[in-house]
Amino acid sequence: MAKLHTLTLRVIDPRAQRQFYCDVLGMSDQGDGRVGFSQNEIAIKFVKAAGPYTPQPSDNYWKIALSVPNIELACDQLQSAGVTCTDPKQFRDIGYLAHVTDPEGFTVELIEHWFKGDRPDGSHDTSQLGGGPCLNLVTLRTADISLIEPEILSWGMTPLSVQTVEPYGFTLYFYAFTDENPPNPDLNAIENRPWLYQRPYSVLEIQHVHDLSAVTFSAQESCGYGGLTISSAKAETYCPGLDVTGKK
Repeated sequence: MAKLHTLTLRVIDPRAQRQFYCDVLGMSDQGDGRVGFSQNEIAIKFVKAAGPYTPQPSDNYWKIALSVPNIELACDQLQSAGVTCTDPKQFRDIGYLAHVTDPEGFTVELIEHWFKGDRPDGSHDTSQLGGGPCLNLVTLRTADISLIEPEILSWGMTPLSVQTVEPYGFTLYFYAFTDENPPNPDLNAIENRPWLYQRPYSVLEIQHVHDLSAVTFSAQESCGYGGLTISSAKAETYCPGLDVTGKK
């Protein structure tokens, strides 16, 4: 089955970024300069560029999200490592979240497997971030979901969830290369959301910003999003609106 393969981020110091993601977040070498948690998930590749990285609300790229069984444990571990982490907060009916900024300014979201107060009793592996992290989400933006969703579905991705965040002016769409179906066939169902964050593979999240006229891409020589590749037998896989390409 196809999978999300590599997220490329252009940075000033690739070595320092790899060290942070491995030593602090717990990723490991996945080969070819890529780091990640496992072969089931997307890996990240840092390449040299000019800086600094200056994120904008209209950027095509937003963030990655690491799902964990225990978000308080993850935040305590990061703070003990000298990393500033926001306090965990239940964000509406979306998720129980916290945020970290990596050394070059890219956002790393932490998202718990359960909503606040719903975590089952039990111990977690304190040797791993938050008891066992997964690079669960890669989040890109669009100004018009209707222009890119046909391409996403043509790759063979399965829609898993739709989350409207009306007061903030956006809707979130989630897709993955999987044969699984969410517990409730209604993709808007809230009960699908914790299930989504418990998946042991990476999911493509698209933030459709309702009032955005167009997304912006960073220049090739500048720090920022460098594209995403999909491991697929379809060599023609490409979506210019997301800068996603196929990789055999």
